[in-house]
Amino acid sequence: MRLVSYNIQYGFGADGRYDLARAAQVLAGADIIALQEVERHWRRSDDDDQPHRLASLLPDHFWVYGPAFDMDASRRENGRVVNRRRQFGTMLLSRFPIAWSRLHLLPMRRGTARLNTQNPALECLVETPAGPVRILSLHLAHIDAGERLEQLDVLLDLHRRAASIGGPWSGVDDETSRDWSHGELEPACPQTAIWMGDFNCQPDSAEYRRITEAADQPHGFVDAAVAAGATPEGCYTHLRTLSGQVQRRRLDYCFVSPNLASRVHAHSVDTAETASDHFPVLVDIDLEMKLPV
Repeated sequence: MRLVSYNIQYGFGADGRYDLARAAQVLAGADIIALQEVERHWRRSDDDDQPHRLASLLPDHFWVYGPAFDMDASRRENGRVVNRRRQFGTMLLSRFPIAWSRLHLLPMRRGTARLNTQNPALECLVETPAGPVRILSLHLAHIDAGERLEQLDVLLDLHRRAASIGGPWSGVDDETSRDWSHGELEPACPQTAIWMGDFNCQPDSAEYRRITEAADQPHGFVDAAVAAGATPEGCYTHLRTLSGQVQRRRLDYCFVSPNLASRVHAHSVDTAETASDHFPVLVDIDLEMKLPV
């Protein structure tokens, strides 16, 4: 099964051209797709509703969109208000049903010099053939390491407490006449998890260590690249030029819970792709064989 994580830079490629269909072509063969920097109703992206456009371009996938923030983009037409929201966030698409989702808004520090924005983690319960897996599509702060560490502490705490928190509802539906549960059992919320996204940090950072330092514990995470036999410092996902020097930076990752590490068969980055300023991360993992109960 193939997983892809891709910061699509709201459809703008490395050549500066807006082409959302080009980004979708990169994703067409994947089973589970985590996207960052997906937006709705921005002037720069032709006022597109990108989640719906991407869903139409990838019709074999279930999908969920999680806006990190929401601004008014309404207008009046023929004397009536056309209500629209300008949104920016993360998205998850899956060939397998997404049983539930919830959006975690991460801690934010107000900026005074550079633009800072609200960051999200979209948590989804995907019903894979191996069993339910919690998959997060997330985007951490791009300016400050301290802010990223605060965000990771929140996410790691939520992960550690997954069993006690449970899914989006719990208990027994004792008001069946109101049909709260649709007759379903309490939704699963397993410890098994995959985090994919733009972490805005490199392998030698405190943020990377915060994620992987408990890799030998059930509540820890393993870098999928390492699980596949690569070195953490390899697999760069972003290029930038600073003081005339080209820097190859690894900012985008897939982390898996320890019980999935042995199932990771391959990890690669498509550095030839130009549909965004980031490169897509591709992970091949066995989610066909049933997970132990």
